[in-house]
Amino acid sequence: MTEAIAFTKAQFMQSAPSLHQCPQDAGCEVAFAGRSNAGKSSAINVLTRQGKLARTSKTPGRTQLINFFSLTESCRLVDLPGYGYAKVPKALKQRWDEHLEEYLQKRQSLKGLILLMDIRHPLQEFDKQMVWWAVQSDMPVHILLTKADKLKRGPAMSTLLSVRRELEDGNTAAQVSVQLFSAQKRSGVAELEGVLLNWFVP
Repeated sequence: MTEAIAFTKAQFMQSAPSLHQCPQDAGCEVAFAGRSNAGKSSAINVLTRQGKLARTSKTPGRTQLINFFSLTESCRLVDLPGYGYAKVPKALKQRWDEHLEEYLQKRQSLKGLILLMDIRHPLQEFDKQMVWWAVQSDMPVHILLTKADKLKRGPAMSTLLSVRRELEDGNTAAQVSVQLFSAQKRSGVAELEGVLLNWFVP
């Protein structure tokens, strides 16, 4: 990959309701996944230094489509529909989940998963399922413990170590990394950039 990646130059490409309407499955992309209130869109906006690149809302569950953002001609960031919270009809929620599952299982250009969890409620059941799926698929995962500013330094570090221990107990530590992150304080951005660059330019 010869193209230099500058996250600040990210541009919105398109939204897709299903795998079949996604951009061509070529190059490489990294997807941001997590519960609807985990702060995926905020993390993308802080990473790219663009306040309104990814749509944010005070109402969790507003990201209902698979949203693509180009970094270079062949590298993309993807904002996936949130899971587990959205106040929508059950049939619609089931359809979102099906499209999400299809994307994760069949998208050949997907190189890694950024999994976001509110630091106050880490490793919920669906989060564990996502980690398990990724490990089974040999997909690297980097966990952002978001809203780290909501806890003092001691409790935040304690939660970080606790999550790392749980991952080690589940024999997933070799494939899954984890860090503290705060969109509000813009902390943890450099570490996230480093992980993404390693995936995009191995």
